[in-house]
Amino acid sequence: MLQYPGNIKSILPKINTSIFSVMSALANENQAINLSQGFPDFSCSPKLIELVNHYMKAGHNQYAPMPGVMKLREKIATKVQELYSAVYDPDKEITITPGGTHALYTAISAFIGEGDEVIIIEPCYDSYLPAIKINGGSAKFAELKFPNYKVDWDEVQKLINYKTKMIIINTPHNPSGTTLSAQDMQRLEKLVKNTEIIILSDEVYEHIIFDNLEHQSVARYPKLAERSIIVSSFGKTYHTTGWKMGYVLAPEAITAEFRKVHQFICFSTNTPIQYALADYMDDKDEYLGLSAFYQEKRNYFQQLIKGSKFKTMPCNGSYFQLLNYSKITQEADTEFAIRLTKENKIASIPISVFYHKKTDNHVLRFCFAKQNETLEKAAEKLCKI
Repeated sequence: MLQYPGNIKSILPKINTSIFSVMSALANENQAINLSQGFPDFSCSPKLIELVNHYMKAGHNQYAPMPGVMKLREKIATKVQELYSAVYDPDKEITITPGGTHALYTAISAFIGEGDEVIIIEPCYDSYLPAIKINGGSAKFAELKFPNYKVDWDEVQKLINYKTKMIIINTPHNPSGTTLSAQDMQRLEKLVKNTEIIILSDEVYEHIIFDNLEHQSVARYPKLAERSIIVSSFGKTYHTTGWKMGYVLAPEAITAEFRKVHQFICFSTNTPIQYALADYMDDKDEYLGLSAFYQEKRNYFQQLIKGSKFKTMPCNGSYFQLLNYSKITQEADTEFAIRLTKENKIASIPISVFYHKKTDNHVLRFCFAKQNETLEKAAEKLCKI
């Protein structure tokens, strides 16, 4: 084994391997049912695979244009206008990215530098904070109010000062499964009025929302949209997380800065898959029917564990169900998650890892984007605990 002769100074000294990687590895090691990492265990559409294959054979295997294949950007623009009555120029305001996490990192890198502050609402997806730190910024934290995971906008307002450059929001929310309402968006709009604050809106679960609720994209609110970067994901929508395909919507001036960074991180995104997605988007039922598809799975999973000692938390969107285990043990959620994986052969994600202070409300996150057979086996194990 080679050994580096110097001293390595880490730019992320307190950051370890992602909890998703850790728990998935632990699940594999213990042959446990993996409800930890957020990916389906069922296949994507055979038609979509055929389309990718078609465009590979047709010779679309070289670099795509840096902002993305125009045909796909035009389809996205049409979809966004139909769903949210928002007009985005496919040439200057839509960019195709290799996944949502790349888009988030690029957006933060394009606008956050030394001395800038970003407001994060916790619990939050674990890529936000490292991206801010790498770019020399610092984070200010507001907590969703347990147990309903609602935003306290008064708390957010107190964090805003002259250093605040960005606020990151996420709806439907990972990990809690909550959603922002129209009232939330209106309050946010008032908070940033007469400021230069940019909104980074993580909307990768935009098509997975339940109980007749409507997704409140910032695109619906012109005064927010004019200062917002919206991140979405084809992987979550079409059950293809391993393809790492996403896109960004933003006004022209913001997009120009985003692309300056984007081109030097990846330059462009997978070419044949872009052409395939452009064709596949013609079948609107594939994304319009996604909420009903996952609501059925959410309801089925909740019904299966009804007899367990776990308490189901509200879940209005995403494909994650939080379960409170306070009636079972007072162990730290990280310890209980590991024990569940090793002893009961079911892997989950402890929610404390999504807080900078490791707030522990004795809650675990379970992914229900699984075949019914998988959910049944998992529920059987949970009900025995």
